[in-house]
Amino acid sequence: MANIVSVDDFIIDEWYPGFKPEYGHSAWCTEPINTFKKEDEKRFWFLDFHWPKGLSPMGITFLEDGYSWSTQAAAQGLPLPPGKGIVQRLGGTHVYASEVPVTSEWEMGFRGARIGKNLPPFLQNFPDIWKDRVWELDMGLEYFENYDSSGKSLQELGQYLIDARTFHKRAWEIHFEMMYPLLANYLGFYGVCGELNIDPGEISKFLQGYDTKILECDRGLWKLTDKAKDTGITDIFESNDAENLKAALDGDSRASAWMSDFNTFLENYGYRTEGISDINLAPWIEDPTSPLGTIKTFLMKEESHDFEAASKASVEEREAAIETARSKLTTEEQEKFDGALGSCQHANFAWWNDEHNYYIDLRATIPMRMACLALGDALGCDQNDDTLYLFWPEMMEVMNGSKTVSEFTQLIKDRRDYYDHWEAKRPTMPKVLGFIPEEVADPIMIEIFGMHHHFFNAMKAEGQDVQTLTGVAASKGTVTGKARVLHSAGELHKIEPGEILVCEATSPNWTPAFGKIAACVCDGGGTLTHASIISREYRIPCVVGVGLATTVINTGDEIEVDGTKGVVTVFKNQ
Repeated sequence: MANIVSVDDFIIDEWYPGFKPEYGHSAWCTEPINTFKKEDEKRFWFLDFHWPKGLSPMGITFLEDGYSWSTQAAAQGLPLPPGKGIVQRLGGTHVYASEVPVTSEWEMGFRGARIGKNLPPFLQNFPDIWKDRVWELDMGLEYFENYDSSGKSLQELGQYLIDARTFHKRAWEIHFEMMYPLLANYLGFYGVCGELNIDPGEISKFLQGYDTKILECDRGLWKLTDKAKDTGITDIFESNDAENLKAALDGDSRASAWMSDFNTFLENYGYRTEGISDINLAPWIEDPTSPLGTIKTFLMKEESHDFEAASKASVEEREAAIETARSKLTTEEQEKFDGALGSCQHANFAWWNDEHNYYIDLRATIPMRMACLALGDALGCDQNDDTLYLFWPEMMEVMNGSKTVSEFTQLIKDRRDYYDHWEAKRPTMPKVLGFIPEEVADPIMIEIFGMHHHFFNAMKAEGQDVQTLTGVAASKGTVTGKARVLHSAGELHKIEPGEILVCEATSPNWTPAFGKIAACVCDGGGTLTHASIISREYRIPCVVGVGLATTVINTGDEIEVDGTKGVVTVFKNQ
């Protein structure tokens, strides 16, 4: 691949039918989102893995409130010395992102002095700060998730939607307000370890082994799996597809007690979606196909996942890795290491990066979806999710009476077709566009998206015959098996035990699959990305940041994953 990837195929005069893509009105600190222009070719853009289906018109509100405003506000407020946050361009319905670099040496130094003053008190007080933010999030979630929309007027439902967006924006402000300083601290610790000649592959182990709300949910799914065995209803799961399981279980009296337990589980953990902040995705509480399908495949395993043993092993590995690292240091070096490690464990990004998803990434958009569906019913739409195909300004026009929803009927149909068209194109979308650099500076792009030398080398090798992929050694061990390539979380419940998951990247909604897969390979990601953290907790090999896994590997191919060396070998389907 050349060092410049053309954006010509994504320069679109008319984007979603009937809407002119101008975003200067939306909140942003440094640069608003937009569609591609030729001058964007001078910058580096990567295809964001979070929205493999693309975003609907109403879903674009996340880019405005979360991805643009919240990253840029957090990067300016801390501030980050080398960058001003992240900006997005739209390729059809799909999201490409890039950093907003600081180009002035003086400004970089000025920002460096400010973060030097602002970061220490944040890290020292992080547990209390996060506790306060959780209180704030819980207060909002309790209100919106218990809102009764029945019998409400259009005006009341419209205010419900406006309030839900206000909460959504605040949730994502909290997200990046926490993420940037935690990541900055981790990168500082990484630098200290480098100075002390500590193996980079060991560093992430120092922060593993702490329980999270996401793992708590996984344990709940496995408890339900064991109850299904004890209750004698496994035949219902075996004889029905995931899509039909709820009806089959509801219709069989043998499963009534089990379904009562399942519904209680949904009340506690069902307000989560199969993707990050995507308003088009139904949460488990609305459509339980995913958790029921996951339990169906869990039942295919001979033994349940031993969370206690895995947690114990993870903690033991953590403590052993720390002791080994310290044993090679002088007394003075140990003091330096202990101080940096203590700060990272006190304000632990690896823990927080899973914990916060329970409150924000998988949940904060659901109130907006609930409001939009209620409005769709109240407005008499053909389908209650028609409102998801209106842009925010259009929805406000309907709410204030300047337009009727019937005026958008044909546009909604055209936009559904446009959405489906671009969803089908996702597997062939370029992983990167514009100028391919040697490195980037934004810590989110480095550690979450995996924009490191392995990834950039893979991008430059695209189009060649590749049998070996090299990436970040995220979780040790070696496994050979059949690949299951997925481009979204929608079919996670179809993964069979012992398969190797190959995907663009994972996020917390993928976590239940780790109890049945043999290994994981991701196009993107770094040592602190979700797949890396969860693979270590589940004790399976993982390699991330290989760049081209979903391009080179097909479902059914035999592959070897060496999570110790960070190498994936592709044998193909013999």
